[in-house]
Amino acid sequence: MRSTLIALAALAALSSGVAQAEPATYAIDPTHTFANFEISHFGAAMNRGRFDKKEGSVQLDKAAKTGKVEITFETASINTGTPGFDKHLQSADLFNAAQFPTFKFVSDKFTFNGDKVTEVAGTLTLLGKTNPVTLKANQFNCYQSPMLKREVCGGDFEATIDRTQWGMNYGVDWGFAKNVLLRLQVEAVKQ
Repeated sequence: MRSTLIALAALAALSSGVAQAEPATYAIDPTHTFANFEISHFGAAMNRGRFDKKEGSVQLDKAAKTGKVEITFETASINTGTPGFDKHLQSADLFNAAQFPTFKFVSDKFTFNGDKVTEVAGTLTLLGKTNPVTLKANQFNCYQSPMLKREVCGGDFEATIDRTQWGMNYGVDWGFAKNVLLRLQVEAVKQ
């Protein structure tokens, strides 16, 4: 009898160690998620803009320290605050919104330090080309939203990319910068 109880206790201990948390799915909150960019204009000033229309989801398993993200942005939703500049950015010279209406960031490689995401490595598909991009987290947090009554996770991420890797070469011969600072502000609501 005693050996049976010991065996049952060992089996219970083993099975409790096998149980793991399931990844949680989060929907991108479009009111708190933006892709922003900064690019030097002849070294005199910075041109800045953002993309207003986006959708996507995040899967996060805090216990296993893993995650996945897919966010799609509409190129025609670019907003610099100057309509004429927006039209040029949407043209075939740059984002070519007519032929490439979206660009996408996808990742399944999250790096953690404790409970905090510190880096998300994935791919950026822009102008029909896909290249690796690693976004570094400037901050990351999960919190219980008092308004939504659900968990929200998010952070500010950034990477500097060479736009010519995606074939966006406009103005490089005139001295326009190749390097673009991308800032991705993301908040997502647990489903």
